[in-house]
Amino acid sequence: MEGDNPTVPDSKWLRMAGMVVGGLPALFLLFGGVMNLVKPAFVVEGTVALGYPESVIIPLGVVVLVCAVLYLIPQTAVLGAILLTGYLGGAVATHVRAEEGWFSILFPVLFGALLWGGLYLRDRRLRALVPWRT
Repeated sequence: MEGDNPTVPDSKWLRMAGMVVGGLPALFLLFGGVMNLVKPAFVVEGTVALGYPESVIIPLGVVVLVCAVLYLIPQTAVLGAILLTGYLGGAVATHVRAEEGWFSILFPVLFGALLWGGLYLRDRRLRALVPWRT
């Protein structure tokens, strides 16, 4: 594949696919972060129902916004992906502890896979680091 060779430019298709695959969950996370800052009633109720005090809603919103912005900036995308993986891991742990259904538990895992998949498609350095073919 031409994108695996660091001396060959990435194909436009791979970059575009990566932006779509990773961009959609990143935009969703940005929206969630903004909702945490706005604190509508359903966000407060949902957070408290999961066992968190209302006082953590805004800090969590700031964290997810910073991480998502880092992910969307090409120069800091890997750092953003690493930080979002930790954030999403916390979401998985929260849903497991709350004994919620499989969908609630696996949804953050899917988001993490989409974020890393999008980054994998758009960054040839990551494709070189994690090759799928020998």
